[in-house]
Amino acid sequence: MAGAPTDDRVARDVLESLLEGCQVIGFDLRYLFVNGVVAAQARRRSDELLGRTITECYPGIEESAMFATLSRCMRERTHARMENEFLYPDGSTGWFQLRFVPVPEGVCILSLDVSEARRVQDALTKTEEQLRHAQKMEAVGRLAGGLAHDFNNLLSVVLSYTELLLADAAEGDPLRADLQEIRTAGERAAGLTRQLLAFSRQQVLEPRLVDINVMLDGMRKMLGRLVGEDVEIVVLTNHAPCVTKVDPGQIEQVIMNLVVNARDAMPRGGKLTIQANRVELDAGYAQEHLGATPGPHVMIAVTDTGVGMNKETQARMFEPFFTTKERGKGTGLGLSTVFGIVQQSGGHVWAYSEPGAGTTFKIYLPRVDAVSADEEPRPPVPEDLRGSETVLLVEDDAQVRAVAWNILRRAGYVVLEAPSAGEALLASEQYGAKIDLLLTDVVMPRMSGPRLAERLRASRPKLKTLFMSGYTDEAIVQHGLLDSGVAFLQKPFTPDALTRKVRQVLLRQ
Repeated sequence: MAGAPTDDRVARDVLESLLEGCQVIGFDLRYLFVNGVVAAQARRRSDELLGRTITECYPGIEESAMFATLSRCMRERTHARMENEFLYPDGSTGWFQLRFVPVPEGVCILSLDVSEARRVQDALTKTEEQLRHAQKMEAVGRLAGGLAHDFNNLLSVVLSYTELLLADAAEGDPLRADLQEIRTAGERAAGLTRQLLAFSRQQVLEPRLVDINVMLDGMRKMLGRLVGEDVEIVVLTNHAPCVTKVDPGQIEQVIMNLVVNARDAMPRGGKLTIQANRVELDAGYAQEHLGATPGPHVMIAVTDTGVGMNKETQARMFEPFFTTKERGKGTGLGLSTVFGIVQQSGGHVWAYSEPGAGTTFKIYLPRVDAVSADEEPRPPVPEDLRGSETVLLVEDDAQVRAVAWNILRRAGYVVLEAPSAGEALLASEQYGAKIDLLLTDVVMPRMSGPRLAERLRASRPKLKTLFMSGYTDEAIVQHGLLDSGVAFLQKPFTPDALTRKVRQVLLRQ
C-alpha cells in the first residue's frame, strides 16, 4: 500500500511512545538506540549518548551493581531485574527500576523512574521509625515517672526525718556526721529523680517570657568555667529578640547539659559554638520530624568538634541511663533530661552527628512576638516559718503523711489529717472552726487533689490550697490545673521547704 509506514518506523514510534526508557547497548558497550524517555531520565540529549560507550558517558560506572548485571546479561544471555540509584553530576539522585533483556545486538534495558515513589516510601519508613521511637520513649517515660513518684515519697520521709534529727542533735554529737552523710545521699537521689521527672515530662514548669539572647549572654562566664581552658567557646546571639515562653531555670539546665555533653566529647580540647537564632519551620520539616510543628521558632544550636556519634548511638542517645561513658563517669540522664524538658516546653530537639566530625544539637522553641519578660508578683518571703493556723493535710502515703504532720506540729500548726479525699471531706464537715490551708497530694485514688480543693471551696470559699506531689500526672499538667499560678510543693520535701511554702501560701492576700 502506497505511503504505508515501514516496520522500522512503526517500531521506533512504538518505542518513543513508551512510558519506560528504552536503550540498546551493544556488545562493545556502545549505545545503539535510546528513546526520548532515556534522554530525559539521563538529563542529556540523545546525540550525547548514541555511538559512545556507557563507560565514556558515565566514568566509574564499571564499579556499580548495574554494570555487573549488564555484563552478566551480555555474557550469559539471561534476563534480569534490579532497582538502581543513579547519581547525577549535580549531586542529586534518581531511582529506577531496570529490566535487562538480551537482544541480537546486545542488551536492551527498560528503565522506569520510581524516584517519587521511593521518596514517599522512604519518608513513610522514616516516620514509622520515629513513631516507634516516640512510643518507646513514652513507655519508658511513664515507667520513669512512676518510679520517680514512689522514690520521692520515700525520699521525703528519709530527708525530713534526717533534718529533724539534725535539728535535735547537739553540736559535737558524733551522730551529726552520719546524719549529714545520709542527707547528702538523699539529696543526690532526689537529683536523680528530678532528672527522671524531666525526661518523663511530669514536672511543674514555671514559664515566663524569656529572650534567649539575654539568657546566653548571662551564661557566658559560667559556661566558660564549665568547659575549661582547652575548649574555645563561642556564643553567637541574634540582633533581633529571640523570645519564647519557657521555664528559664529548665532551659538553662538544657543548655548546661548540652555543653557538658559537648565538653566530654572533646577530651583533647576543641571548639564549642552556641547560637541563638529566629527560624521558621515549614510544613515539610514538621512532616519529616515527628513532634515538630510549623511556624516561628527560636533555635538554640550547640555545636562541638568532638568525637561524634554513630547511627546506633544516635538512635538511643535520649534514652535514660544510656551512656557511652566509662562506668562511674555519667548517669546517662543528661540528654534524656534535655529531651523531656524541651518536649514539655512545647519544643523539638534534633541532632546531627558523624563519627570524628563532631555533633550539633538544635533546640526549637515556639517564638513569641514580645520584647520583654512578664512582670509577675513575687511570692512573699516569710520572716518566721512558724505559725498557728489550722492545716488540713491529705496524703494517701502513710509515712509521708506522718512526717508532714510531725513537721507542721513542730512548727506550731494545728493539723487535721486524712488519708483520702473522702475522709478529708468528712473531716472538714465535722470540724466547726476555721481551716486556713488545704495541703493535699495531687494524685490520689478516686478523687484528685485539685478536685478535692474544688469541693472544699464550695463550703469554705476562703480556704487556701497548697498542692504537693512526687510527680504531676500528665493529664493534670496538660489541662492547666497546675500552672504557674497555683501553689505547688515538689516532693521530696524537707522540713524547711515544707514550712516555708506553707508560710508563703498563708501570707498571700
